[in-house]
Amino acid sequence: MLADFNEDEAGGGEKTASDLEAVFDVPVRLSVVLGRTRMPVSKLLKMDVGSVVELDRQVGEAIDIYVNDRLVARGEIVLVEGRLGVTMTEIIKAA
Repeated sequence: MLADFNEDEAGGGEKTASDLEAVFDVPVRLSVVLGRTRMPVSKLLKMDVGSVVELDRQVGEAIDIYVNDRLVARGEIVLVEGRLGVTMTEIIKAA
């Protein structure tokens, strides 16, 4: 059963980060997709150290950022203190 939501009961329209405090510790799965490819299992089994897998993206092209299998943003790979990271360049609005 869902409760009716009344904006007046929720304290108006202005929201702050503290309004989301209840969900701050909810774990989510974050996936960053550099690209995709398809290959037969026989080719996969022939791969060795140093093998190159060609992806469907170009160098410098935006990568996709998913939260719980839903596309939420696009970004680019960055190097931070010798480690790879992702910076978001575009937020995808829900359809």
